[in-house]
Amino acid sequence: MDCVFCRIAKGQIPCKVISETPLTMTLLDAYPLALGHTLVITKGHYAMLRDVPESENAALFEAVRQASARVDRLSGATLIAVHNGKASGQEIPHVHVHLIPRRDGDGAGAVHSMFPPMGRPSDDEMESVCGMLRG
Repeated sequence: MDCVFCRIAKGQIPCKVISETPLTMTLLDAYPLALGHTLVITKGHYAMLRDVPESENAALFEAVRQASARVDRLSGATLIAVHNGKASGQEIPHVHVHLIPRRDGDGAGAVHSMFPPMGRPSDDEMESVCGMLRG
């Protein structure tokens, strides 16, 4: 497997490491969307968040919590995003969390600005989807 994040976690590709635990690595994104754009990656290879074992998931989101406090110091606001699967925009099939410093006037919008309006679903549609997600 030639996964760039696995190679980074193994020290085979140099990067700007912010912090590291036995299960995670926090580093600067090599192609940042804003200065200070940070990634938290799992050291184990998991393509989707659902694949991450519970104990490693807890370590991942603790690292995200800690990193967000650091990134917040840059601008006071941080966008935290996980692309989960190719259709969601995930370019590298390895679980990673983006922490992007946000500033007034930076040109990026709210998550709702990423999608065209779909209108409000009917109560039946909402109940149907809710049932699928519960089951």
